[in-house]
Amino acid sequence: MLKISFTSDPLPTQGALVLTVAEKGSLGAQGAALDKKLGGALTRAMDNGGFTGAKEKTLTILSPSPALTRIVLIGMGEPEKADAALWARIGGTGMAALSGKDVTAYLLIDTHKGLDEDTAEAAAQAALGARLRSYRFDLYRTKQKPEDKPALKNLIVASSAGKTAASRYAPLDKVADGVELARDLVSEPANVLTPAALAQQAKTLEKLGVKVTLLDAKQMKKFGMGALLGVAQGSPNPPYLVVMEWQGKGKKAPLCFVGKGVTFDTGGISLKPPAGMWDMKYDMAGSAAVIGAMKAIAGRKAKESVVGIVGLVENMPSGTAQRPGDVVTSADGQTIEVQNTDAEGRLVLADALWYAQKFFKPRAIVDLATLTGAIKVALGSDYAGLFSNDDTLADRLSQAGKAVEEKLWRLPLGESYDRLLKSDIADMKNIGGPDAGSITAAQFLQRFIGKGVAWAHLDIAGTAWQTKDSAVIPQGATAFGVRLLDQFVAEAEGRSGD
Repeated sequence: MLKISFTSDPLPTQGALVLTVAEKGSLGAQGAALDKKLGGALTRAMDNGGFTGAKEKTLTILSPSPALTRIVLIGMGEPEKADAALWARIGGTGMAALSGKDVTAYLLIDTHKGLDEDTAEAAAQAALGARLRSYRFDLYRTKQKPEDKPALKNLIVASSAGKTAASRYAPLDKVADGVELARDLVSEPANVLTPAALAQQAKTLEKLGVKVTLLDAKQMKKFGMGALLGVAQGSPNPPYLVVMEWQGKGKKAPLCFVGKGVTFDTGGISLKPPAGMWDMKYDMAGSAAVIGAMKAIAGRKAKESVVGIVGLVENMPSGTAQRPGDVVTSADGQTIEVQNTDAEGRLVLADALWYAQKFFKPRAIVDLATLTGAIKVALGSDYAGLFSNDDTLADRLSQAGKAVEEKLWRLPLGESYDRLLKSDIADMKNIGGPDAGSITAAQFLQRFIGKGVAWAHLDIAGTAWQTKDSAVIPQGATAFGVRLLDQFVAEAEGRSGD
């Protein structure tokens, strides 16, 4: 793991350096001093390379002096428009540009004319971005060449803020811990990360003060969780419902996060096409986000009380698997005609949502799930779908997502969509037809939300995994939702009487 430290010492003169540059190639105070010391090498490189300081663009200058191995110039655009999200992207982009043999590098948050952002916050966010981008999942790589392994072990973030930046970064470091846990879980293959193994990963949060309770199939059967158990019955790997409780300092009802944890989804009897089925190992990304968020929240000792609940199953075809046309009964007594066994996540969430309301009476519930392929068609990979019965909750989630660049786009709910779930033999069916698949899935979940309960559903199927690098996320598992949920809790902490 990348080790990050902070300093307010003068500009380093050896090793590797990442240096911020404003629009029109404008160097900051220390950058200008370094350029003068190097005989104008930075200015010449920018002129010859057409580098203008545009946001997140980089220019690498190799061996600019006998002691400096490389200088990476990174654009920040207009200084007066810099915000926390940009600084995180600058940190991540700078981290990605560092390569070679350097074990230690400096990231300098320079002073620029017009820069209004708190320097300590800028340095802390840049450090967070660097750590998030440095993530690698190498557990199963046994034959890497030395040159393919990252050499960089230490990143020193230099700014005028010094120790203040370090204190600002401390809670962000705990958030990064949660993100890395979630990415690890999503990256694991399904033969390793069974429901039981994932449940044990949640148990590790006990060392942070989280109360973790595991409900097995026998206990869930006593609660009448026929919807969740129906999904699990085709697999030899037993299901679990995991309940994680963080007790804050206040006396308000808790916030509750619920995650879908299908550790592998074949589609069941309604078998998926073979092409690309391998990626159904990440059909548990909603549960990973909840577990990761609970680690972040507990790690930074949040004042809010938060409950995380994840339903963990494997959806497999076998002689014992549920069939299309079967009718199951949920824990709240509603009957469901299972017309498609590949619409299984909503069945898992139905019973988990009931448990959350029955035993915790939360003031708000947010569920996260890789629920529908239709959301990918609608929104691609830039936004997750947001559905909610409460405008205030929806607005606050959107605000939190915008702050950390885990963006949400709200879609409608309505009676006309709800009618598509009508069954001829049961209270409802689990699919609504070929149209509006993401909406009818959300409408299904809403049927398990009690009157007056503020609820939101986040469909993260398009955002849980990415096929190419971005500023703070390397290709692969994104841990979408961890930072969003943590930010949502942090903003709730800042509101009195919320």
